Amino acid sequence: MIALSLAEIASVVGGQTHDIPDPSVQVTGRVVRDSREVEPGSLFVAFAGERVDGHDYAADVVAAGAAAVLAARPVGVPAIVVDDVQAALGALARHVVERLGATLVALTGSAGKTSTKDLIAQVLQRKAPTVYTPGSLNNEIGLPLTALSATEETRFLVLEMGARGLGHIRYLTDLTPPKIGLVLNVGTAHIGEFGGREQIAQAKGELVEGLPSADAGGAAILNADDPLVRAMASRTKARVILFGESGEADVRAENVRLTESGQPSFSLHTPSGCSEVTMRLYGEHHVSNALAAAAVAHELGMSADEIATALSEAGTLSRWRMEVTERPDGVTVVNDAYNANPESMRAALRALVAMGKGRRTWAVLGQMAELGDEALAEHDAVGRLAVRLNVSKLVAVGGREASWLQLGAYNEGSWGEESVHVSDAQSAIDLLRSQLRPGDVVLVKASRSVGLERVALALLDSGAEGEVAAR
Repeated sequence: MIALSLAEIASVVGGQTHDIPDPSVQVTGRVVRDSREVEPGSLFVAFAGERVDGHDYAADVVAAGAAAVLAARPVGVPAIVVDDVQAALGALARHVVERLGATLVALTGSAGKTSTKDLIAQVLQRKAPTVYTPGSLNNEIGLPLTALSATEETRFLVLEMGARGLGHIRYLTDLTPPKIGLVLNVGTAHIGEFGGREQIAQAKGELVEGLPSADAGGAAILNADDPLVRAMASRTKARVILFGESGEADVRAENVRLTESGQPSFSLHTPSGCSEVTMRLYGEHHVSNALAAAAVAHELGMSADEIATALSEAGTLSRWRMEVTERPDGVTVVNDAYNANPESMRAALRALVAMGKGRRTWAVLGQMAELGDEALAEHDAVGRLAVRLNVSKLVAVGGREASWLQLGAYNEGSWGEESVHVSDAQSAIDLLRSQLRPGDVVLVKASRSVGLERVALALLDSGAEGEVAAR
């Protein structure tokens, strides 16, 4: 964070100083909510959760070097006490963003937010110092913490914005007002909470409503291939830039194909030139993510060649998202277990098939959460798609929703041993360890709450390769 005195911070957040001998002491380290991340000069934000109360760690963090605690009550050590810790954190983030003058890029969408954010960050870092959301910390706590990690050297701030209802993104854009806003897609993720795709579109569009006008430099970057996103052009005062495979897109891909290993390659077309891209990431769905990143980079002055080079060299920054690892025996494990929705599940299955040409493929799938009334139909459809794509083996892991996956596959024509339903992750691990053969490709994917990453990690364990069946 930029250096601020405790007195300045108290003034910004409307708090009272307690047990602070010298209010001129500056916060020069990170602003953190995890006591294990405290460093000298930090500001520790004490949240009271259901199981853990950060106020209980106040003495420990100050002993570890924290300058003070942002708290809801006096804690016996240097503290700035406020009525609402979350609101105070947001106020501090807005103050710092306004002081910095960095260009703020915000993005949202139903699928691909984190992968796209990682691509944008890697491209923009080639131009100037860039701070970006770590992982998927895209809510009312994670977003201001990310913004507060920016320093005087930061020129680009890339923030992922998530929503679980109307008004959530509006709240986030008020905390950290973006200059460039990017909407990727409107899908079915969290449809059970929103009540329908139109409601999801309404919520995601709050991002472009919060942008400055075109005259003030505001830019709305919208997916030309998604009608609900493209329609958001009428909801913004900012200049609209379209990306996608549509011929009407300002930044578009032509001649899209996959390499033998399943990595996308395409011709990138921008208003200022064209260049060839071959990505290190896996799956055709990354083409849209790459085009979104390219549109942001082009808006910020990068050439087509610069963008193409950066996209071709970009990797995965966030864990458990299409992480591809090959074991010594040739088994390839694709760990995409961080989250799942119908759109990302279909994309991952297609990527698996592209990667597994000539090899035996396994789809180890679990529940897609928060689908509401659409849950049965969507799980059934994914099971059917696995059969249509000729995935060799489907392992559905978990309870009722997993059984719907397996039933969909059965009804589509998977009557033999091509699909199986197991009760939990350990059962899946045992099955795979007994049946995997050298050269197989295994995709592991489910919603985060399922914890299916255990399967991928177990398969990659140092002893796993010794347990592969010799056939």
